[in-house]
Amino acid sequence: MVIQTLELINFRIYEQASLHFHSGFTVIYGDNGQGKTSLFEAISWVGGLGSFRGVADDALIRNGSDSAIIRATTKASSNKLVEVELPRIGRNRVQINRQRCRKTDLVGMTPLTIFSPDDLELVKGSPSLRRRWLDDVAANVRSNHNLLCGELEKIVRQRNALLRACKGRLTTDDNHTLDVWDDRLVSTAEAIYSTRAQVLADLKPHLTTAYGSLAGTSTAVGTAANIDTQYQPSWQGDLALALKEVRMTDLRRGLTTVGPHRDEIGLFINQAPARTHASQGEQRSLALAMRLATGTLIQHHTNTTPILLLDDVFSELDNKRAQALLEALPQGQRMLTTASDVPGAAKPDRLLKISAGKIFDLSP
Repeated sequence: MVIQTLELINFRIYEQASLHFHSGFTVIYGDNGQGKTSLFEAISWVGGLGSFRGVADDALIRNGSDSAIIRATTKASSNKLVEVELPRIGRNRVQINRQRCRKTDLVGMTPLTIFSPDDLELVKGSPSLRRRWLDDVAANVRSNHNLLCGELEKIVRQRNALLRACKGRLTTDDNHTLDVWDDRLVSTAEAIYSTRAQVLADLKPHLTTAYGSLAGTSTAVGTAANIDTQYQPSWQGDLALALKEVRMTDLRRGLTTVGPHRDEIGLFINQAPARTHASQGEQRSLALAMRLATGTLIQHHTNTTPILLLDDVFSELDNKRAQALLEALPQGQRMLTTASDVPGAAKPDRLLKISAGKIFDLSP
């Protein structure tokens, strides 16, 4: 899989920009705030993820403009033209080969693996970040997972609205309506739990291999670190029964306290929770390994090598880990942004400089 061209109109700092990408390794450099990360946000949208930084779509529109346009051509077995319009008012408009579609239709069509300095939060941050990571992986290998996650979000939102509307008191009708939402939540939760647990199990050997490549022997005795993962549901036993048991708690708090939207993905190094017991170097290696494992699993399931986007990650790595990461990257289309010197081992096929939203090709 490669992205061949990218055109931006009124996107972030770019009034208008057009790029042809190399199918190998591209390095994009320039000072901070010049538009490097914005390119990756646009590519992230082409992959159906929205901004990989998690910002709202209207923040992607250039100041003073009514909408932003992203237009890209991708190639796997065939060429595809992806067009996205992000208006300030109204719904986003997405087309594939000039045919209207939904954003969810983009998921998996252009698989991506994105590295960023914020990835450390995958290990040490809130459970929601690990759930999103696992759901993004699952959406690329299970075609209906993204739809199930959207359905779960809708069910939880409606159930919470009902709980708040009850204002602490349940009528017979309210109980009946909650039973209906509980039934829908249980059926959707079972499918999401099954997929998440299986994908996490499939990821584990790739995660172990990637961590070993990045961290090497990281224990005092010089043996390879043991990496483990656990899917940790927010309930025990039967979910339908758990929802009934916490109904009064949910009513008092006005929110749904058990379900896949509250689950945790446990990450462990040598049997200790990585979030609380690992050093920052170990946490950073584990976060990078999570991204590498993602790309490997997607490739195994789809026979397509994901596009790798590395957004200024080398500024957070020592020379040893930077070298190890470069050596661990799979072949395929890779793009790296940096505000510092280009790593000596990078050896890019193409070199681009960005300044104030202008792109200059400095390739030999």
